[in-house]
Amino acid sequence: MRIHRRLSLLAVPLAWTVALAACGSSKSNTTATTTGSPGTTGAATATTVAGPGTTAGAGTTAAATKDVNLKGLCPDTVVVQKDWWPEAEHGGLYQLVGPNPTIDTSKKAVIGDLVAHGGAPTGVKIEIRAGGGAVGFKQDTALLYEDPSILLAYVTTDESIQHSADFPTVAIVAPLEKNPQIIFWDPATYPDVKTIEDLGKTNAKVQYFGGGTYMDYLIAKGILKKENTDGSYDGSPGNFVAAQGKIASQGFGSAEPYIYQYEVKDWAKPVAYAYIDDTGWKPYAQPLATKPENITKYADCFKKLVPIVQQAQVDYVADPANTNALILEAVTKYNADWVYSQGVADYAAKTMLKDGLVSNGPDKTLGNFDETRVDALIAVETPIFASAPQPVKAGLKASDVVTNQFIDMSIGLPS
Repeated sequence: MRIHRRLSLLAVPLAWTVALAACGSSKSNTTATTTGSPGTTGAATATTVAGPGTTAGAGTTAAATKDVNLKGLCPDTVVVQKDWWPEAEHGGLYQLVGPNPTIDTSKKAVIGDLVAHGGAPTGVKIEIRAGGGAVGFKQDTALLYEDPSILLAYVTTDESIQHSADFPTVAIVAPLEKNPQIIFWDPATYPDVKTIEDLGKTNAKVQYFGGGTYMDYLIAKGILKKENTDGSYDGSPGNFVAAQGKIASQGFGSAEPYIYQYEVKDWAKPVAYAYIDDTGWKPYAQPLATKPENITKYADCFKKLVPIVQQAQVDYVADPANTNALILEAVTKYNADWVYSQGVADYAAKTMLKDGLVSNGPDKTLGNFDETRVDALIAVETPIFASAPQPVKAGLKASDVVTNQFIDMSIGLPS
């Protein structure tokens, strides 16, 4: 069985060589979670799906009355490069796709009309490209700079900070407030462990995708001991199962707890987990970023597009069914080694709300950036990369890597 995950090997230069790794996260659910009954794997046919963008949702109703015409402001097709295969964590992006999209199996892309809240036409199309194995595990930053047709890409803030000197990017909206990355363990083997700090006081080996910058942070902070970490994790549950829960592992809070309880037949029981975000490592996961020159070039485009993206995330978590059907259909048609079920998609959509992965953050707005949080990450990350081939840009500040200039502060999850 093929399991997660994710992202580029941040510890190497952007010489376009990447390995799988993963990110960080926010508010913790430290105890084992028993999910609902497992769903069934399935997907609707693209030509029969009503269209994610037609879901009205339960967000800011004012969004439906705004001018959403992007024709002549944005490219005729807004190309977005993702960091992985289709999954529910990308739901807000797929929510932008109108009825009867095309699933291009050669490009590994979903292409359709870009629609706003309530299915309102914008006059342009959207092309959502899969990442990870679909692109040879290249970083999205690499692809953004290699391919001028890509307008936006998922560039996690720690990646943006790392490449601030050589390949700078600026994030314009953050659909996820909290990074889904967790460390999970067997609550029966470690009944007194409630946090990652607790786990570090045991002799449990923690397996992770080598190159994950967050692990450098956890070791430097003394939260985990270097000798108790194993960077050879390949995403398979085999080692965890074989060790009968004596080791811990990285994963996503919106996926692995369900997968291990319902889809890993040799385990089939709950795991406990905590978010890496709780330790102080707080990058924004999967924000939409662009090259710095595009901030000016496409300012009029982004002024309208960013609120549409904010509202799409609100609409997705309010009613994810149509969008999840499109995600599952794309996974099926891509016919890759990525395994993704209806049960995981449904669990992810619920968990993203429950655990605050999608939230309004410290205010009433969804999608904006806390610059104090980003400045703190820069301060933490700068010494980690001090001896790297390309250190962090001297004097880097939050406003160099994120911007709120296009955010509609009135759009957020209903209270």
